[in-house]
Amino acid sequence: MQLWDARRYDRFEAERARPSRELIARIPLREPRRILDLGCGSGLSTVELRRAFPNAEIVGVDISPDMLAAAAKRAPDAAFAVGDAASFDSDGFDLVFANAVFHWVSDHLKAIRRLARALPEGGVLAFQTPDNDDEPSHRLMRAVAARPDFAAARAAGAAREKIGAFADYDAALCPPCVEVDLWRTTYAHRLDSPGDIVKWVEGAGLRPYLDALDAQTRTDFLAAYTQAVADAYPALANGAVLFPFPRLFAVARRGLTKA
Repeated sequence: MQLWDARRYDRFEAERARPSRELIARIPLREPRRILDLGCGSGLSTVELRRAFPNAEIVGVDISPDMLAAAAKRAPDAAFAVGDAASFDSDGFDLVFANAVFHWVSDHLKAIRRLARALPEGGVLAFQTPDNDDEPSHRLMRAVAARPDFAAARAAGAAREKIGAFADYDAALCPPCVEVDLWRTTYAHRLDSPGDIVKWVEGAGLRPYLDALDAQTRTDFLAAYTQAVADAYPALANGAVLFPFPRLFAVARRGLTKA
């Protein structure tokens, strides 16, 4: 089974990097000393962190060697290590940054609680996660996988964590964090065709379904899914296809102990 493919993931590099930049802009730290880029993927977020914090030590962590190899090329002045966001030791980092990773972490609220409690005084946990499970792109994945011919892919949807309400994340972060900033943004990505939507999700959300299938069945699944996406996302009169993509953001800062 293939874990991740950096080449496919980076097809829409500019669009994927934008949430990282917008999340970084809300971080209330001028000069973090050590940054953990948790689930760094191919290094898009690592590059944005380096631009924002040129003097910090940055460590990128991901479960995929393919992604880490791409990240090391993209951000050669950072350190990288294989690790799981669910259990990686974040002790000693005053900024923990997690871009588009917690929806793949089992019991992700537990992981968020653990990371928040490991922050030093004044430390920050900042994360962003796709919140598009109810969008047509993802509902159609489950619908196609439910067809008898694709039974092997049926359980793949369970690999993705359900994203909760703002109150769930506030409760996970506070205490120990005393400053919690939560918001949602829906990006309306303007693409050339419904096929571009399929290419987009091939690099992430569609991956577990495809990994569960043999080569021929994978081809048949993609054909069925591509047709369903084309029906759900028709082109506008001007030729563009709009791909709405909601994301949940959080920035939390641990309080200072009173003397």
